[in-house]
Amino acid sequence: MAADTGPAETPAAPEGGYGIGRAALPEEVAAWNIDVSPDGTGLPVGSGSVEDGERIFSENCAACHGEFAEGAGNWPKLAGGDGSLADEDPLKTVGSYWPYLSTTFDYVHRSMPFGAAQTMSVDDTYAIVAYILYSNYIVEDDFVLSNENFLDVEMPNADGFIVDDRPETEYAKWRVEPCMVDCKPSVEITKRATVLDVTPEETAAKDVAAGGGASSQDEAKVEPVSAETPSAEAPKAEESAKAETASADPELVAAGEKVFGKCKACHEVGAGAKNKTGPELNGVIGRVMGSIDGFKYSKGFQQAHDEGRVWDEAAMAEFMANPKAFMKGTRMSFVGLKKDEDVAALIAYLSTIPE
Repeated sequence: MAADTGPAETPAAPEGGYGIGRAALPEEVAAWNIDVSPDGTGLPVGSGSVEDGERIFSENCAACHGEFAEGAGNWPKLAGGDGSLADEDPLKTVGSYWPYLSTTFDYVHRSMPFGAAQTMSVDDTYAIVAYILYSNYIVEDDFVLSNENFLDVEMPNADGFIVDDRPETEYAKWRVEPCMVDCKPSVEITKRATVLDVTPEETAAKDVAAGGGASSQDEAKVEPVSAETPSAEAPKAEESAKAETASADPELVAAGEKVFGKCKACHEVGAGAKNKTGPELNGVIGRVMGSIDGFKYSKGFQQAHDEGRVWDEAAMAEFMANPKAFMKGTRMSFVGLKKDEDVAALIAYLSTIPE
């Protein structure tokens, strides 16, 4: 058995390093150097449309961020929150908070989709970012984002940030010897965290039953859309549509209430219903299209409102079956209800909801 000679000495490193590996090649460095700066430095050549982005977003992003970038569960909301930054509970999204579009592109290109980072092509990334902009009402539905017009996009909160001056104004106040003995005569809780977004379902259900309603994050503050007064025929059409749905089969209504579960992420009904990603639907059967104050409709629904078109049963059935075929440019990316019985049940249910 060999005698123990003690720990081996670490060999001296050769001049210039340990001689392990090699210098990275320029193309290898370029593959890692994918960051994009606020001034556009690092943007790859490419382009993507809102139309393509909607499809790509639905396939790769909607599971976490919602079909309309409104967020799913506790996953981040990417749209909404306009004008909420001064609220007690602000909603910080790409549209309401982010000052630079480069941050959106850089993060999507570098880290998304979750679990499959950097699998998206450059053009697909441009398309997704274009759709996120569209979901925040920053661009129109025919917009195409590219490296050439990237810096032309004006972010709503671009001027909402200031230079960090804490080293000059604050550091001197607390970078001193800390008090370690008898610093405070007594310790007591003066505040409690209330906005954690982790309220148990049972408690949340009780809050809703007590009339708690939707959170302030769901209350998108948007400017009303101006439109011409509907034609004189609209009130008559409304009355006719409401008469058609005056009596509904209770069993059909109950079935429709279950189907409405697919709509709750974006629409509210009942007392205190408010606009979310989509408009509230109280009294929707029989009302003029695009007529809810405070909700920003797509161009198609603005035109339908000007023409005095009404949500009668036939129009609603056609829309529910295929929203995009019914109204070009609608922001509603839900593919539609596949079963005729579900369409009939949902219409029956909505017809019982008063204004």
